[in-house]
Amino acid sequence: MTQPPPPPPNQPPQGGGFGPPQNQPPQQPPTPPPGPDLGKGPQPGYGYPQAPGAVPQTPPQAPAAPPTPPAGPPPQQPGYGYPQAPPQAQPQPGYGYPGQQPGQPGPYGQPTPAYGQPGQPGYGYQQPSTMPMQPQAAGTGGGRKINAQVAIIVAAVVAIALIIGGGVWYAGSSDDGGKDDTASSSGGTGGDGGTDQKGGDGGKTSGAQEKAPSDPAAKVLFQVPMPAVSKEDDSVVVSGSWLTDKVYAKSGIAEVNGYDPDKGSKKWTIKLDGPVCAVTRHVTDDNKTVIVHQPAMPTKAEPSHGCTQVAVLDLDAGKKVWTKTAGDGPISFDNVTISGDTVAAGSSDGGVAFDIAKGDILWSPKTTDTCYDAGYGGGEKLVAVRKCGSYDARELHIQTIDPKSGKVITEYKMAKGIEYAAVVSTNPLVVAADVGDSAGDGSGISDFFSIDNKTGKLLTRISAPGDQFAASCDSITKTESCHGLAAGNGKLYIATEEHEGGGESYSRANEVVAFDLATGKQTGQRADSGDDYTITPLRMDGGNVIAYKRPPYDKGGQVVSIDGATFKQTVLLENPATEAVRDVESSMSPDYSELLYSQGHLYMSQVYASEPTSADEKEYLAIGFGSNG
Repeated sequence: MTQPPPPPPNQPPQGGGFGPPQNQPPQQPPTPPPGPDLGKGPQPGYGYPQAPGAVPQTPPQAPAAPPTPPAGPPPQQPGYGYPQAPPQAQPQPGYGYPGQQPGQPGPYGQPTPAYGQPGQPGYGYQQPSTMPMQPQAAGTGGGRKINAQVAIIVAAVVAIALIIGGGVWYAGSSDDGGKDDTASSSGGTGGDGGTDQKGGDGGKTSGAQEKAPSDPAAKVLFQVPMPAVSKEDDSVVVSGSWLTDKVYAKSGIAEVNGYDPDKGSKKWTIKLDGPVCAVTRHVTDDNKTVIVHQPAMPTKAEPSHGCTQVAVLDLDAGKKVWTKTAGDGPISFDNVTISGDTVAAGSSDGGVAFDIAKGDILWSPKTTDTCYDAGYGGGEKLVAVRKCGSYDARELHIQTIDPKSGKVITEYKMAKGIEYAAVVSTNPLVVAADVGDSAGDGSGISDFFSIDNKTGKLLTRISAPGDQFAASCDSITKTESCHGLAAGNGKLYIATEEHEGGGESYSRANEVVAFDLATGKQTGQRADSGDDYTITPLRMDGGNVIAYKRPPYDKGGQVVSIDGATFKQTVLLENPATEAVRDVESSMSPDYSELLYSQGHLYMSQVYASEPTSADEKEYLAIGFGSNG
């Protein structure tokens, strides 16, 4: 799985991945490629060929399926881990090589490994003989291999200039606007997903709201320049983006701005006392959301003032409804979310719930020497991750809570020794964890736990090795920080890591595959990215999955709808392929950026603001695309 970037300097500690805290200084997040410079030639971006003549690595072997995860809760063992099911006696063929048996030659003249063969991990595609599979999505794992001939061709590409006006790229406006709320890529979604922030029924097979336009070809609607960062700061958190039918809202440096969804003109600005610390993707029915921010701007003497300010924002009106603190300290919160009319914020000092209308404290769970509410997942349900026990004997309680009273409705106790967990979805209830630090790639995920919301019982545990799947959870303290996956329709949809594609010139590809949340088994469905694309689930749309396809060096990205029953892909949007646009798009990978799609509109934005590495570079905070149809 793709490792997320660490938090920037001069920010409150946020954690870097599931697992024991490391005594390492924070590192600067990866600097994204600069914005377009219309006066220079093609510049390398995501997917561009490297040095001409680069020798590709040895092609991988055809993968084989791993053992089927247990259907029920595994017996607890001392320390971290779970017992694994034994290998199948007769493994199914690996994906992409139908009819091929272990030991027979693969496409590169090398034998296909049998399951359990040392050094040959598979992708985990259990292929029922009666169900053809389709490919899945992945992160940016692994560099793309392109031969010298292609590199030379790319070097000859000439950038096509775009019209620049008023500080944004302007390419006309669309009349359909952002008619519906959408979900951020920063987390998996549950329910029907048509409006992730407002929830759904968690199991619909229909109800999709996104329709294919007559012409999916997109134009650039606008761009938001990167805000200036003081020389004292290497980077500043600017996470948070939301979409309503009236506004596209995006966090800046100690402020949140609202933009016209089609034109990009600024409609309002909400000033904050300090930088944003934590946000939620959820929005209420009347378009309110919540953030946590610092009470003052960082200085050299005091690089962080703590994340003590909880603020509810009215996105349509462009106003702050209220700002509250809690505790004598006051408490510095690590995460925040919304469920119904309740705002819930969690931290190592415990959790607090506020009424969203007035900010009154509704409840605060009891914090003891051994137990506290570390964080919450919101949406259709409110789910707490409650930590109990000492570090060397940690026990996590996954609790479904009544948002109004704080009463625990159901509870599932995870095996002792699991230190951190993140909520992928609250309905269906899916939790991700790195069991025994076995992911090994910083993604924070080795296993998913599907839990019955009504009884609190474990339905199944799904093994998701980090070298095979590209989903990740950004932080040990941000409970709703997972991306590269989606949950709904009784399934969990996960992106795979990249691997050799089927085309020439050593192309790369990946897939989106589905797991049954009742049994933990793969359904046999997969959606291919296509050669040199990388597909990543963004959210659910009824029973369908909305996914983004990161493009190769010479094409624009796509948004597709994956049919939940047939896994057929429908292109909803395709971005321009000009070099100037590709430079900006490639700087906003779904692994560490925010992507919102709704009704023919795609918005991509950064989560860190940083000073350009050179004066002539152009960097952008956000970019909006709209389809011509």
